[in-house]
Amino acid sequence: MPRTGGDGAGGCAAARGVHGRPLHAAALKFFWGPMDCGKSTMALQMNYNHGRQGRRGLVTTRIDRSLGPQVTTRIGLAHSAIEVIDELDLRDLVRDGLADGVRVDYLICDEASFYNLEHIEQMAELVDEYDVDVYAFGLATDFRSCLFPAAQRLFELADEVARIQVEVLCWCGREGLLNARVVDGRVAREGEQVVIGDTVDSADVRYQVLCRRHYRSGDLGPRG
Repeated sequence: MPRTGGDGAGGCAAARGVHGRPLHAAALKFFWGPMDCGKSTMALQMNYNHGRQGRRGLVTTRIDRSLGPQVTTRIGLAHSAIEVIDELDLRDLVRDGLADGVRVDYLICDEASFYNLEHIEQMAELVDEYDVDVYAFGLATDFRSCLFPAAQRLFELADEVARIQVEVLCWCGREGLLNARVVDGRVAREGEQVVIGDTVDSADVRYQVLCRRHYRSGDLGPRG
């Protein structure tokens, strides 16, 4: 009778890969939330945790607030990263590593809502064909409260979707849900989907998290 358990030939060991993980156990996970909820902080913490267990990963980003090839956070953490340009194929990052004899176990993909749709498909392929974990972090909706195309595709394809639970507050004290773009002191309703801005009041173009009520009314509060 063939063996169905244990660590011998024909047992579970035959279905295990690096670090004893079961083959084909990789997953695509999307962690999302509004600005200031700690997405990039969580991304760097996850990279740290996996690295401590001997796993080798790559950190990628696109249009980080620093405008450089790094992941930065508003609490001061930073980590070098690979800038995801339109022409970059995420699968090549893994294939190049394998060609050099280096296994890539996971990808941390920050600012994933700004990636293009091809990049999201590549993430899914890395999970399914290369057994690489992919952890994506990003916004769900833009300043018009519409889904980013990449975020929508992640909602459709991801094995797991989780809203980051760090609560962000609107100026009124209610839960902040929506990312408002503020131009000349008013909530913008039209414009390019991606425009680089800041969260400081003095910026020409800035972003502010609002509850649905005040996003719809355009009320930026006493400091607006």
